[in-house]
Amino acid sequence: MSVRVDAICIGLPKPFNGAELSAIDKRPLGGKATFRSFGIEGDMVADTKHHGGIDMAVHQYPTDHYHAWNEVLGGHPLLTGPAPFGENLMVAGLKEDEVLIGDRFRLGTALLEVSQPRQPCWKIEHRFGRKGMVAHILGAHNCGWYYRVVEEGEAEAGDELRKVEDGHADWSVARVFAALYDPAANPNQDELCAIAGLDRLTGKWREKARGRLKS
Repeated sequence: MSVRVDAICIGLPKPFNGAELSAIDKRPLGGKATFRSFGIEGDMVADTKHHGGIDMAVHQYPTDHYHAWNEVLGGHPLLTGPAPFGENLMVAGLKEDEVLIGDRFRLGTALLEVSQPRQPCWKIEHRFGRKGMVAHILGAHNCGWYYRVVEEGEAEAGDELRKVEDGHADWSVARVFAALYDPAANPNQDELCAIAGLDRLTGKWREKARGRLKS
């Protein structure tokens, strides 16, 4: 499995909602990007309590979803620009139901590992100026995902994102997200136990699954 990276985007914290700062507004990086364990050099996180860290070093959101969002929102100018969802990697041809937790991808000289789905928050709705987007993501499972950086390296737009190792069989990003965040989902105890045992899934997500197990 190999797909082309159309853009690598970074951003700095800016005023977002009154005194609140956010780095969700990202722009394509010209030339090579350096991938470190903490993320891409030059990319920063404003809310370090809920974002960033080694398990959320790099964010990818499928550009394949933009067309559907245009229909849901009745069009929106952000969808014609870079990184509308604050993603670091703009990539088509790879979606949540095709990506396993723990999949490893080579991008340039960096090695990335899928660590968790992205949990949507109010900032997406504030950025777009539209209510209901979070609820839509919870039901559609079009959440995007995060990588941890296993091997630091460099890459640039136009490089191939190439899968080099399979992650946890049967546990796609979409399936884990649905089980833990879709209000309509009703995972059984065996499924929750399996999620809690996914060693490549971020600890906080494993704890969430463990917390729903019956004693």
